[in-house]
Amino acid sequence: MPQLFTPLTLRGITLKNRIAVSPMCQYSSEDGFASDWHLVHLGSRAVGGAALVIAEATAVEPEGRITPGDLGIWRDEHIENLSRITQFIKAQGAVPGIQLAHAGRKASCQRPWEGGHAIPEVQGGWQTIAPSPIPFHAQDPAPRELTQAEIQTLIQKFSKAAQRALKAGFEVLEIHSAHGYLLHEFLSPLSNQRTDDYGGSFENRIRFLVEVTDAVRAVMPEHLPLFVRISATDWVEGGWSADDSAKLAQVLQAHGVDLIDCSSGANTPDAKIPVGPGYQVPFAEKIRHEANIATGAVGAITEPQQAEDIIRDGKADIVLLAREFLRDPYWPIHSAIALNASIHLPTQYERAFPRPKAHV
Repeated sequence: MPQLFTPLTLRGITLKNRIAVSPMCQYSSEDGFASDWHLVHLGSRAVGGAALVIAEATAVEPEGRITPGDLGIWRDEHIENLSRITQFIKAQGAVPGIQLAHAGRKASCQRPWEGGHAIPEVQGGWQTIAPSPIPFHAQDPAPRELTQAEIQTLIQKFSKAAQRALKAGFEVLEIHSAHGYLLHEFLSPLSNQRTDDYGGSFENRIRFLVEVTDAVRAVMPEHLPLFVRISATDWVEGGWSADDSAKLAQVLQAHGVDLIDCSSGANTPDAKIPVGPGYQVPFAEKIRHEANIATGAVGAITEPQQAEDIIRDGKADIVLLAREFLRDPYWPIHSAIALNASIHLPTQYERAFPRPKAHV
């Protein structure tokens, strides 16, 4: 059996293989509500054989949305539509996950296909927030610096969002602390120039994330795993680094985190990122070995043998695919065939695929 198709147990949850659907914003919600689009988008990847299907960055408050079309979980009314999705995912033998997020200074933007620019408040945008009043783009409106009291309020909003996610049936929760969004903004000295308990030293800059982690872990059942997605480096001199990430991972593990989802970049618009096949995998490998914690590898993972090598060589515990899953919802099935592995095929689809040697 190829290692890519071996199970992985995290706390009380067992993934049937090492393939996960990475959170991918769809920008297709109204007032934060999940729609039939989300059901089909996420459900088809579960049908396609992924072990873990993680819903997109889901805002813990309306002002935490990247765009007005973002998914939300800031009110109880959001639970019902999300429950329909988790029930379907579970029925396919997959585990449903969700990413809890706040966009910080990168909020209040147009959808990508509308240009992605900041929306002025007079056109329906809203005041953004950040650790310091530094805009992402120089021409963007400056975010408002959060007070310590507002930080505490946001921690409670993450906690409430986690409780709603659990009621909706999600079995893996992921805290989004990557890609230049609010929690990542606090980590990086490029975006955090505070002089209080939430800025300056490494310990102060990670404080908000650690407190969010504690608040989310406190409302989760012991048997369910908690992930944190990080940008392992800013790719900018003087910014957040891979060494910082390994040190952070050790802290997060002590606070109940089970897996670090290792992405990178997106906290500054001018970073020089050497994008290529598997370009972020070394971060997952470094953190896995230096922090002794499970990791997920992401970024330009497209080929079955490439993914198999990552798992077999101990570089990560799971692979998370995004664009490749947009191209091919059935990538796990096709990969199992390519690697001569056993995988469950939906009964309705069996006639379309060659039967694997050890098909069950």
